[in-house]
Amino acid sequence: MRQYARRFAGPLLVFAVGAGLVAAPGAANAAAVSATIDVRTTLKVRSGPSLADKVLGSLRDNQRVSAVCAVTGQSVRGSVRTTTQWDKLSSGGYVTHAYVRSSGTIKRCATSSPQAEAVKVKPGKAVTTNRVGTVRSSDGKVNIRSGPSTTAAVRRVVGSGTKVTGVCYVPGSTVSGTVRTTSQWNKLSDGNYISHAYVVTTALKACPGAPATAPKPVVSQTPEQFIKAAVPGAQLGWREYGVPASVTIAQAILESGWGRSGLASVDRNYFGIKCQNGRYGTLANGCHDYRTQECTKAGSCFTTTATFRTYASMAHSFRDHGNFLKVNPRYAPAFNYTKNANAFIWNVWKAGYATDPNYYTKVTTLMAQQKLYQYDTWK
Repeated sequence: MRQYARRFAGPLLVFAVGAGLVAAPGAANAAAVSATIDVRTTLKVRSGPSLADKVLGSLRDNQRVSAVCAVTGQSVRGSVRTTTQWDKLSSGGYVTHAYVRSSGTIKRCATSSPQAEAVKVKPGKAVTTNRVGTVRSSDGKVNIRSGPSTTAAVRRVVGSGTKVTGVCYVPGSTVSGTVRTTSQWNKLSDGNYISHAYVVTTALKACPGAPATAPKPVVSQTPEQFIKAAVPGAQLGWREYGVPASVTIAQAILESGWGRSGLASVDRNYFGIKCQNGRYGTLANGCHDYRTQECTKAGSCFTTTATFRTYASMAHSFRDHGNFLKVNPRYAPAFNYTKNANAFIWNVWKAGYATDPNYYTKVTTLMAQQKLYQYDTWK
């Protein structure tokens, strides 16, 4: 553990939280305790005692703060300790006590509801249900997400061999992984989730309040249902980026098989847009590795791993498709025809969007057969 020479005597300095400055407490906070932050990078100040609460600002290592009182919240393992205590600062925000060194005992916050009490155990008999597991993946990096779903936001990615600490499990999206195919998701000690399909670990207990089974997968949509669901996002894509809605919907139908492809049904990616060096832009919510077949111009095919963008909704995928075409210079000629759907897709295809010689014909045939031109409202 790192050692610091810290002095707690003297006046408390002001500190920055977000965009504002919080002054040292006055007489009203006379019982506040002086403390120092011990963190490698920065420590988030949150609106409540949980890693899921809104971030109000951040504190740097060795920064002095004033803790008014303490509450019980989410358990966090930090550089100083592992604890459920969260310290309420004079600014009104909260920080986990796991990264705080205080000059004295921080009193409990006054509350009208009972505080959770730590379980008392005999010395040497610590109570824990946590299990350390090992990630096993032959599919590349594994996403750790904010919830038990392949559409939940990606918090970080880990490689094969990484150790993860599971607290309990919940049902969620079914995933076919290297270890198994399962709907179980392991809740980790930091509050995030990893699919059990990629983890080797001893048995975890069910999380309190978790449903017994995962929600049933969404039934495949009929063509009419798919188009109805696609229209709002496609029209928004036209208003934002200039891609005709009829073109967007037809391309989505062709490239996702009416939304039945694994990429579309699992990750709401209807156009096969990939992540670039781990970057997924502002409309996607993460990346997902898939094993794919790719072929050279000479016709030689091979198996590889590709990383595709994931989305929270169909509309986000459709908007990102418009953004993808708009920011790519090769498709610039198409945007001379934002109110001529056939001319637009012709120029997109000629610019190299697809190698299929019949791609333009397939897209325009869908536009005509499914009466998609009616959604080109030019609003």
